[in-house]
Amino acid sequence: MAEEAGKLRLDKWLWFARFFKTRTLAATRVAAGDVRINGTRVTKRSVTVSPGDVLTFAIGTHVRVIEVAALGVRRGPAPEAQTLYVDRSPPRPVRETPVPQNPGYEGKGRPTKKDRRQADLSRTRHLE
Repeated sequence: MAEEAGKLRLDKWLWFARFFKTRTLAATRVAAGDVRINGTRVTKRSVTVSPGDVLTFAIGTHVRVIEVAALGVRRGPAPEAQTLYVDRSPPRPVRETPVPQNPGYEGKGRPTKKDRRQADLSRTRHLE
C-alpha cells in the first residue's frame, strides 16, 4: 500500500508516536470520535495527517494538544518517537489534595513484612 507523499494514517501516526500501546487501541479511540484534527472531530481511522496538523485528544484525565512535526517510518524507541511531535498541551494542574496513605500505618506507605505478619496474627486470633 503506497502512502501519499507527506501523509500518514492517523491511527498509524498515533501508534508511531507512542501515544497508544497498540495500533488497534489508537484505531478504536479514533473510531470512537475521541480525536480531533485541527479542531474537527474525526471518526475514520484512515484519515491522513501531515506535518503542521494539530491533534487534540484525552489520555486519562489529561487533554493532549499535539502538533505533528514529522511523519514516522516505523515505531521506534521513545526518544525517536518524541521527534515526531511538538507538545502544545496545557500544563497539568498541581494536585492540591495529598495522596491518601494506607490506614493504620501512620503514613509509612506500604506495610513491612513485620507489619503484615502482625496483621495476619491479629486476624487469626480474632477468628479463633
